[in-house]
Amino acid sequence: MIKAPTAGDALLLVDVQNDFLPGGALAVPDGDAIIPVLNRYVAAARAARVPIYASRDWHPREHCSFKARGGPWPPHCVAGTAGADFAPALDLPPTTEVVSKAATAEKDAYSAFEGTGLADDLRGKGVKRLLIGGLATDYCVLNSVRDALKHGFEVLLLADAMRAVDVKAHDGDAAEAEMLRLGARPVTFGDLNP
Repeated sequence: MIKAPTAGDALLLVDVQNDFLPGGALAVPDGDAIIPVLNRYVAAARAARVPIYASRDWHPREHCSFKARGGPWPPHCVAGTAGADFAPALDLPPTTEVVSKAATAEKDAYSAFEGTGLADDLRGKGVKRLLIGGLATDYCVLNSVRDALKHGFEVLLLADAMRAVDVKAHDGDAAEAEMLRLGARPVTFGDLNP
């Protein structure tokens, strides 16, 4: 069993936004299925009084990742739109630290750490270990985990609380294998010892 969450931990929910849910502009298959599981992690984090972070794509209308600008994606998570809002069923407390990324037209960012100051903020709070889950396994979760490990944080990968886009078959499986190879430890809610 793994002791979590506890002092020195933080929970990072990656991009659980309407546009990535079924019916959204860039829907992740079965993306909404992780919300009840993430809510259990949120409740555990709140009970342990550890910081909770939620990253979000916060794109300008002419973002470089959009197809009209030569990027790979349809317009999604445009700042200030309903598609960019966090999923209404996600039980984020008012104290949640929101991390906005890819917020300039000319630069994309798949990682919650890229250009956001997140690593310094976490260190300032004494965080040593991150519990990370969200959307999508093979893009923003993968890149956030890579960067978390590069910055020296231990990572517990919430294997029951992420889903993949799978643009190519098994992209999600390959991303998960890479995260484990880099040093992330997979956990499910049932693995956690309160």
